[in-house]
Amino acid sequence: MTVEPSSADIPVVIIGAGPVGVTAALLLARHGVRSVVLERHRDVYPLPRALVVDDEVRRILQAAGVGEEFDAIARPGNGLRLLDARHRVMAEFRRAGHGPHGYPQTSMFEQPRLERLLRAELARRPECELRCGAEVTEVAALGPDTAGPVRVTYRDDSGGEHELRAEAVLGCDGANSLTRRAIGSRWEDLRFEESWTVVDVRTPAAVRSWGGVDQVCDPDRPATFMRVGEDRYRWEFRLGEGTRPPLRELVAPWLPPSYDGEFEVVRETEYTFRARVADRWRGGRVFLLGDAAHLTPPFIGQGLCAGLRDAHNLGWKLARVLRHGGDERLLDTYESERRPHARHVIRLAVALGWAMTGGQDGAAPLRRRLLAAACRIPGLTAAAGRDLSPALTAGPLVRRGARRGLAGTHCPQPWVRDGGRRGRRVRLDEVLGDGFTVLTAAAPAPSPTALAHGLGARAVPVTGLHDDGTLAAWLRAGRADAVLLRPDRVVLDVVPAGGRAFTDPAAWASLLHTARSRRPAGNPDRNPAENPKQNLVENLIEYRLPRSTTS
Repeated sequence: MTVEPSSADIPVVIIGAGPVGVTAALLLARHGVRSVVLERHRDVYPLPRALVVDDEVRRILQAAGVGEEFDAIARPGNGLRLLDARHRVMAEFRRAGHGPHGYPQTSMFEQPRLERLLRAELARRPECELRCGAEVTEVAALGPDTAGPVRVTYRDDSGGEHELRAEAVLGCDGANSLTRRAIGSRWEDLRFEESWTVVDVRTPAAVRSWGGVDQVCDPDRPATFMRVGEDRYRWEFRLGEGTRPPLRELVAPWLPPSYDGEFEVVRETEYTFRARVADRWRGGRVFLLGDAAHLTPPFIGQGLCAGLRDAHNLGWKLARVLRHGGDERLLDTYESERRPHARHVIRLAVALGWAMTGGQDGAAPLRRRLLAAACRIPGLTAAAGRDLSPALTAGPLVRRGARRGLAGTHCPQPWVRDGGRRGRRVRLDEVLGDGFTVLTAAAPAPSPTALAHGLGARAVPVTGLHDDGTLAAWLRAGRADAVLLRPDRVVLDVVPAGGRAFTDPAAWASLLHTARSRRPAGNPDRNPAENPKQNLVENLIEYRLPRSTTS
């Protein structure tokens, strides 16, 4: 067996080079963290699987460095339409236009093309290394210390065995995750399991499509249909027992009458749609992401989205711990924030799945009547279609008071002027960079400015960004004079309107040890990784913030 360099040379090993694993590597690279990505296959899976992302995930792809490239392969989607068994429209959940993150609310794409974009960007990043033909056989902690190194053993496709030792391991290895078994995590079953036939088709026919997704709410033959590309379409059918109708018969409601032209089946396979969440997402320095941590039925198009949110949430926290002396407790917030969020999204998908299929019990007709009645409530479908990603729940990195406010929500991303009124027009995140930002309604006050210095962040007044007024209106609506944005653009804390300081920095400051709190090398007493008292709280005192902010 070949034992490779120490953890100092390989900070992070990522198992699985699908979209979640490669995106995690790219996000870590933006924070200066090296990684090795292990993938048992030699090339990307050539057939389409995931097809939909939302505007929040488009913003994550922007952070990963493939925003413009993805724009070239994606097409906007109009949302979701519920049809009855005769294909009459019951409700439309419109998601047309751009969302608050600066991208179309729904984007359709082909997964192999996305994966090639991500791998091409990975190859350009010196911090990342992709090893294909590498099948992981074991993941094990080295010693009892939860922050200690992790051993990853893999076999290459020539039969040779190799061992890596890393400071952290990310298991992005899918529903049958070896990583999940290694940390002793088990599935929590959310009670949805159905077998569906999935068919991807290429045809020049004038297929009837409104530019969004059709969900046919027929308990005898529920179906999903969407247009993916110029001549690419997907149908999904839940077929009962017995003789299966010919494919042409199944798709006939969407084709021109008596169409008998070209019709190429790119892929036809059977999937079992499940709703599950892992009961543990972390074991020491080993983490679960994507399908290794949660399985989502596809009815609201959030399966891949959830995995990319995992990567965005964990990436900056892991980088903070590995490079800037962040407290180990910071890593606990990954599961405490992402697991409730994932459960919420899965339950939405299950609810729509039951509404769509009607179930197979005696109450199915009543559920369908209730669905039809609900769809007629004014404004309900418009509200339901706005945002499928709720705010994060309150916690150490989401300081929410009596009012819900902005904490736990994302900052919007308008177009701004880089360098002032005459600067070039760019998206907000290109100006903010990859770290923390204190965004203020006007010229920064001393207290928020001091805190920004303590974090090594910038205090940015929205008046200097020359946007279209979006940011100022957002702060006013949230009754905030300033917000502290995390690197993933989630609002951590708020200076309330008329207030002098953030509401509760003492609750989160000790998690975010910073390079500013280090003394020169050779004096371990000032190394926050070795002395937890030397942390951001010292910076708060050093910059003389009001006593109320550190009590």
